[in-house]
Amino acid sequence: MEKIIIDENQFMRTISRISHEIIEKHRHLEDIVIIGIKRRGAEIAALIKRKIAELTGLDLPSVDLDITFYRDDLEYAEPVSQSPVYHGASEFINIQNKTVILVDDVLFTGRTIRAALDALTDFGRAAKVELVIFVDRGHRELPIRADYVGKNIPTSRSEKIQVRTMKFDQRYEVALLSH
Repeated sequence: MEKIIIDENQFMRTISRISHEIIEKHRHLEDIVIIGIKRRGAEIAALIKRKIAELTGLDLPSVDLDITFYRDDLEYAEPVSQSPVYHGASEFINIQNKTVILVDDVLFTGRTIRAALDALTDFGRAAKVELVIFVDRGHRELPIRADYVGKNIPTSRSEKIQVRTMKFDQRYEVALLSH
């Protein structure tokens, strides 16, 4: 069974709200770098970057981050017959002494974010890392929490949250899937 919990209109309002929160929290945006976790986190990061540019006139540096080989749960994430393919970052960006705004679509166990934090060390030592999560569904296994949350959606472990984006799903919405 599928239930749409965030439609396209709410999706874009959430992007706008998170963008405003980032602007309000940071007096100066010059030292901010936006990093989106591939795949849908990167697309959400691009939407936030675009909205911040629209509101402030500043085009913040950004990069898409592939965390495949930093994961500690690869054997669960990939079918055994398939080897994971690493695509790396879309480009190198120096984050030394910068504030990194790390963006992902869903926060669940926290393992994806832990892997992303490990991957970030390849880009230097950030002054600070802040986390943007579009949907926080609970069930943390690691002590990780988001600084900016689009929506908290408590779920059971058997339910799934699907954040759908234009690039991958031809629409912006969030669905709750239950069996």
